Amino acid sequence: MSAATNQPPPLVDYNLFEADATLREALEREGAGWAHDWVSELGRLAGTEEAIAWGFQANSNPPQLHTHDRFGNRVDEVEFHPAWHRLMEVAIGHGLHALPWREPRAGAHAARAAGFYVWSQVEGGHGCPVSMTYAAVAALRTQPELASEWEPLMTTLDYDPGLRPHAGKRGVLFGMAMTEKQGGSDVRSNTTRATPGQDGEYQLNGHKWFCSAPMCDAFLVLAQAPAGLSCFLLPRVLPDGSRNAFHIQRLKDKLGNRSNASSEIELDDAIAWMVGEEGNGVRTIIEMVNHTRLDCVIGSASLMRQAVAQATHHTAHRSAFGRLLSEQPLMVNVLADMAVESEATTVLMMRLAGAFDRGADPAQSHFRRLALAVGKYWTCKRAIALVAEALECHGGNGYVEESIMPRLYREAPLNSIWEGSGNVNALDVLRAMDREPESVSAFMGEVEQARGSDPRLDRSIDQLKKELTNGAGAEAGARRLVERMAIVLEGSLLVRHGDPQVAEAFAASRLGGDWGHSFGTLPKGLHLASIVQRHRPAT
Repeated sequence: MSAATNQPPPLVDYNLFEADATLREALEREGAGWAHDWVSELGRLAGTEEAIAWGFQANSNPPQLHTHDRFGNRVDEVEFHPAWHRLMEVAIGHGLHALPWREPRAGAHAARAAGFYVWSQVEGGHGCPVSMTYAAVAALRTQPELASEWEPLMTTLDYDPGLRPHAGKRGVLFGMAMTEKQGGSDVRSNTTRATPGQDGEYQLNGHKWFCSAPMCDAFLVLAQAPAGLSCFLLPRVLPDGSRNAFHIQRLKDKLGNRSNASSEIELDDAIAWMVGEEGNGVRTIIEMVNHTRLDCVIGSASLMRQAVAQATHHTAHRSAFGRLLSEQPLMVNVLADMAVESEATTVLMMRLAGAFDRGADPAQSHFRRLALAVGKYWTCKRAIALVAEALECHGGNGYVEESIMPRLYREAPLNSIWEGSGNVNALDVLRAMDREPESVSAFMGEVEQARGSDPRLDRSIDQLKKELTNGAGAEAGARRLVERMAIVLEGSLLVRHGDPQVAEAFAASRLGGDWGHSFGTLPKGLHLASIVQRHRPAT
């Protein structure tokens, strides 16, 4: 039997947080240095062979739907592999679903973002119910009596799966059900009806085309009440122990995110309680959407970081044509280009999380309103291209399921679709600029903080100002405008806070225009090897 030679060792038994200088620096900068040990422990767990195996097992054994029991009774249960439950135990046990609500202190959203980013590199699918539970708290607080009943269970560190009345559980998870088959992102065209009943109850009837994580304990649902589209809290199990009329029609057979269950559901006189004002359902649930959009940015940053870690590790141990791949100038250019993109996204992710922490400041709130939609659009797009390039760095080894790369590749498009596709977010930017002009001032105030640091950035800021003044609201050009806004914002953040070599490479390529149309086209004269070294995990 021939020995396997010229193969890299597994990327295992390393601390994902301690190996990520960009994240460590951003954690301190955003006022969350107090969480260093907490994130580091998650980073250690994420690098263990056991946790990495959980990620593979959960995706190789996707959830199974059981609509009825053996006696013919409707149960609508989803069965998960034990590896899924191990992943969830770590996520919930470390408060990734609730940290800012449990510890409302400076930097809590940034700390939680760092932890979610680290642990999501193990496996992305289980982050869906974690994210939605985190986000649902913000929306539920618009209805104080419901929040007082549910929030204590939403913020415990106990993962308690299984369908039972929430009053008897140690902890609960939340999901959402917004989209319908006839409308998709146009939720105002929803046809699910909400009929008032007794004691503040409503009966919901209709079909939801996408309901992710249907095994959650409760959902925020949009339905048409007499006064218009409204938001409702719908539990899976009613207080008397009976199953609510929440019927899972099928699980979606998805491109990626295969460890997580996404479903179509039918509501047949399902009991629910209104959240927020009747007729203001979108306004109520948008607080949940804002937080899950942040998690789309975090998820994209996480995918990029893991892809860069895998590519830099592989090429440092694989030889071709008599040299290590990582020593070959063209490969170094590719790796450095991806590392620059990854660092820009991580810095932006943490800045957005910091804006959530400082939301009481009107300027930060206005900045968040615009920058979140800009960041959601751009980073989710870039993750798709970056993961594809990182996969190619592995050659054929990256195309087989034994590596993590196919899973990262399938997962990458999800964040660009979830919580509004690219067009939805680009148009949301135009809407924000039109309805909330203070957001433009806050956004430009942020990027202007780097004025005078780099002439290429200064020129880009001036060009952006002209675009915002001259026909910024033209719908057909929304993507082009949002792309420019994202690049200028990332450039400003990197010039102020990033590694100097990374900032120089970003400015020369993304701002200065000395760049091609694919990764690996950085200009001459940059310190590419040091950029790659900064982003390669030491094992």
